[in-house]
Amino acid sequence: MSEEISELLKKVLALPPAARAALAGSLLESLDETVDEGAEAEWQKEIARRVQELDSGKVKPVAWAEARQQISAILNGR
Repeated sequence: MSEEISELLKKVLALPPAARAALAGSLLESLDETVDEGAEAEWQKEIARRVQELDSGKVKPVAWAEARQQISAILNGR
């Protein structure tokens, strides 16, 4: 990694989490050269379904720290 990129990374990591997430999303989008319209439509339906489940109370959100612990436990066979 070049020094210029290392410096840029340090600055980006100092941003608030929401800004880092938005930047990461923009960077990922910039890598997509083609768009599968069918896949996009399916993702939109899935997103709408999940939002509805959250709004209705059918699904309860879990804090990232807790989710990370649960994932770690599964991966470590606990």
